Amino acid sequence: MERVRQRARTAPRGAAMARPAARLVRVSRAVTFSACHRLHSKSLSNEENRKLFGKCNNPNGHGHNYKVIVTVCGEVDPVSGMVINLTDLKEYMQEAIMEPLDHKNLDKDVPYFAEVVSTTENLAVFIWENLKKLLPVGTLYKVKVYETDQNIVVYKGEEITSEK
Repeated sequence: MERVRQRARTAPRGAAMARPAARLVRVSRAVTFSACHRLHSKSLSNEENRKLFGKCNNPNGHGHNYKVIVTVCGEVDPVSGMVINLTDLKEYMQEAIMEPLDHKNLDKDVPYFAEVVSTTENLAVFIWENLKKLLPVGTLYKVKVYETDQNIVVYKGEEITSEK
């Protein structure tokens, strides 16, 4: 049996070694940050906001320890053996996520949320847009944001276009 395995692993004599096929690989990295916010839409009355958002509409806000997992996708570089240098990815995530969001009041300290409700869905879009500006074109695959262990949002950059 061992000889059969050995034969299967070796190329026939005189056969050229084929270059291995390019492999598409996804690489993920996680960060956590703390921030507070208040779910409140300027398009709704105070009563409508209370009904829609409940305790999350508390005028004093509330906080979360968010976890964000960023996934990039690409070919494994034959020289480095990497899709992306993880040190670079760490720096991109620091600039795109940690610096603007960690220990911040999302509604007051992050200009994007001055006019956009600070839901986890909108937070995922904000992070995607920040990362897209920094990462090599076409490598950003997914942003996954954990507001809690039970509430998780995934964004892959999809857009809905309306027909007119």
